[in-house]
Amino acid sequence: RASPVTGPTTLMPVSRTDTSSWPCTIARSADLLGDGWNLLIIRQACLGARRFDEFRSALGIGRSILTTHLSRLVEAGVLERVPYQERPPRHEYRLTDKGRDVFPILAAMAAWGDKWLTGPEGTPLVLHHTECGHDMQARVVCDHCGGPVDVRRTTGRRGPGHPSSS
Repeated sequence: RASPVTGPTTLMPVSRTDTSSWPCTIARSADLLGDGWNLLIIRQACLGARRFDEFRSALGIGRSILTTHLSRLVEAGVLERVPYQERPPRHEYRLTDKGRDVFPILAAMAAWGDKWLTGPEGTPLVLHHTECGHDMQARVVCDHCGGPVDVRRTTGRRGPGHPSSS
């Protein structure tokens, strides 16, 4: 690849740090959800994709890469692999409860992207809340008072699962 500023560039493989066992639920979540392909596969599943070829065509992803990521999401309990045809054997991938719980994260990411990454052409995806019949933008609120969550008004403290609590 050539950079218009510096000329040819060599990309070096980057190793990932496994944070799945860190004593932090954000680090554990990022280990699974922080992978771009995993998020896009879950997005497509939330939008109705179930079959291998549906994911492939929507994402333009290679077979082996998709297979690896679907297997990881099944192993993590985000998707379940369900047979839909016996001859030849065929499977589809359905969101589990754990997988459906990722949707609010995706909706919050979409709201952030709409605010900070959308050009004058507008958003490429509008989320529609079927319960009230309106287009929507996700909002993260406090589960006690309903107020918006703001980094300037939120602090963190050690929870019962923190290593120093044992």
